[in-house]
Amino acid sequence: MFLDNASTTPLTPQVKQYIIDLLDQFYNPSSMYQSGVNAKQIITTARNNVAKFINANPEDIIFTSGGSASNNLVIRGYFGGIINYFMMYSPISHKSMIKCIESCIHPHQCQAIPIDKQGFFNLKDFELWLKNHCNTYKLLVALDYANSEIGTIQDVKKIIEITHKYNGVVYLDCTGSIGQITLDVKALDVDMVGFSAHKLGALKGTGVLYKKANIHLKPLIYGSQEQGLFAGTENVIGIAALGKAIENYDYSSITSKNRDYIYDYIKNNIPDTYLVGADLKHRLPHNLYICFKGIQGESLMILLDMNGYQVSTGSACTSGDLTPSSTLLAIGMNKEDINSCIRITLSSKEGISELNKFCITLKRCVETLRDLNKV
Repeated sequence: MFLDNASTTPLTPQVKQYIIDLLDQFYNPSSMYQSGVNAKQIITTARNNVAKFINANPEDIIFTSGGSASNNLVIRGYFGGIINYFMMYSPISHKSMIKCIESCIHPHQCQAIPIDKQGFFNLKDFELWLKNHCNTYKLLVALDYANSEIGTIQDVKKIIEITHKYNGVVYLDCTGSIGQITLDVKALDVDMVGFSAHKLGALKGTGVLYKKANIHLKPLIYGSQEQGLFAGTENVIGIAALGKAIENYDYSSITSKNRDYIYDYIKNNIPDTYLVGADLKHRLPHNLYICFKGIQGESLMILLDMNGYQVSTGSACTSGDLTPSSTLLAIGMNKEDINSCIRITLSSKEGISELNKFCITLKRCVETLRDLNKV
């Protein structure tokens, strides 16, 4: 039973069949003959579907190779050789954003935004810093809409309002939240947004960057495709799969009911545990990040896997990294508790009987590991 839907999602049957039907569409969409024109039309249809999905204009949609590529294009491309700039960012952002900032932004020209123990921005400190420092800089504020590890959803509407008050620009990394909470770029008045296709039941290797028409970026790779911002022959099948996955996306099917069922069971039946991150009301509807004191999260993950359940110990992009999670360190967790956590992320399609079997197995696995630690 797959319970790691924050790391990736399975292809839907409709997308799978659509991909099979398109496998012979190997033509280059830049070609002038009819087969190339047809391939270009497939991309255009997908672009229109993405624009409708996030309430954007189609011409403001750029296809990339994934969420990490979108993050890098924004961070490296926005300042474009300008000297007088400043960047503020979330310290619990995805590693692709943090690593990119470390590699190309001077330490004196960037600042991590203060967060509390649940992962929320301290909005008062944020605005005070902008008021005192950023009147003369070209300012970029970059953050994730919701943290994919601990599930905390930021008050992005307020963050955008504050940033615009000081003439700054906001980039939202929505890879962790896309498909879980509605994204309306016009209602938010957000300047740029990035996300990955494989979090929506489509293929890996495809991403999206939305940017307002007045935002100018320097390309990472020079060429002609995607308005010259992301060059290379387009991934027609990957882009088409994304367009199909969101064609009739049903947000009403996304529910916190299954998450809450598991959490209630854990609270009432497994002692010495606690929820990491925001409370249930202010976290992603499919996300649980639980600390099971007295055991190793990695051992619990392996034991659950041996029993047919796939969970994680955190972001898939930090899997195998022996250093403690930067997100958990940033919210002030001690290293012992950090190593005692697992993340459960659901699809909303699990049945109650399946959830109950998982809960019973989880309890048994935790008890087994705690008993072993007593020996």
